[in-house]
Amino acid sequence: MSNPDIGIDLGTANIVMTSGKKGVVLSEPSVIAYNKCTERILAVGTEAYKMIGRNPAYIEVVRPMAEGVISDDILTQCMIREFLLKICGHQLVKPRIIICVPAFITDLQKRAVGDAVMSAGCRKAYLIDEPIASMLGAGVNIGKARGHMVVDIGGGTTDVAIVSMNGIVTSHSVKCAGSQIDRAIIKYMMNRYKLIIGEQTAEHIKKTFTNLYDPREDVTMFVKGRNILRGLPDQIEINEMELFDAMEDVIFGIMEAIKKVLEETPPELVGDIQENGILLTGGGALLGGLRELIHRTLNVNCVLARDTMHCAAKGTGLAFQKINHLLDGFEGVTIYKYR
Repeated sequence: MSNPDIGIDLGTANIVMTSGKKGVVLSEPSVIAYNKCTERILAVGTEAYKMIGRNPAYIEVVRPMAEGVISDDILTQCMIREFLLKICGHQLVKPRIIICVPAFITDLQKRAVGDAVMSAGCRKAYLIDEPIASMLGAGVNIGKARGHMVVDIGGGTTDVAIVSMNGIVTSHSVKCAGSQIDRAIIKYMMNRYKLIIGEQTAEHIKKTFTNLYDPREDVTMFVKGRNILRGLPDQIEINEMELFDAMEDVIFGIMEAIKKVLEETPPELVGDIQENGILLTGGGALLGGLRELIHRTLNVNCVLARDTMHCAAKGTGLAFQKINHLLDGFEGVTIYKYR
């Protein structure tokens, strides 16, 4: 009986799983829907995501992850369990799991993640810092005495780290990421045009219309929503410059995090980074013009990782081959039992 090791990138917006040599076997939104009356799970992942904004009162659709950490222990356990059943089925021997977590989270929050994974069903669990996993997934050799910089822009947090010799030299995390950009767009539409739009509409605008490097006023798109004054459906036209204004505070929060890490980095490693460039990973790395904006603002070259969305998850899968070498940013999870 095959018993693959499972790697999990448990993100605020999406959960990605890898299985042995198969690579990425699951990539779905971190959303769960349940019936409040019967307390039964109705859907997880993509099916639950489609229900956002369309659900009746007795059905609750929630994201159990918030800003990179668990906000609802029970629902997170249920969600992970359902996803594991999708890819593993009912196995006699439970798999080993490596799950990546933001570098900044506390021991208590790590313990919550460990408890959730163990309760969901595995025989052994490990935690790995997200910058380490992203570097591994991007194919970077982090074992040498050479500095590499990664900026991982996820749904809830942005992790910035300098990695050398299988460990994190310096790092910083900020809660400026995809979800905050969506909320900024929603707020801008409300304040400027008195138009209420949903989370999915804001995400669609972000993915398809963003131009951070050279926004123009003559490039426009139509946005549909509800006019808050009249209470009726409405449609307005926005341009790239307006969208840039809406996202500006969040984007420059990411810039400040990168600058802070560079200021705290030893001079020898700064030279390496100047030569190697900054590696961009995570879904937020795909924002239009972000790479060019970072290069113009910080005067450092940027490289977009291949398959940025799945870098961290692929790295968790590869970490099983390096368990004996990853002594920093990697740890086993004890099965917590109170005696």
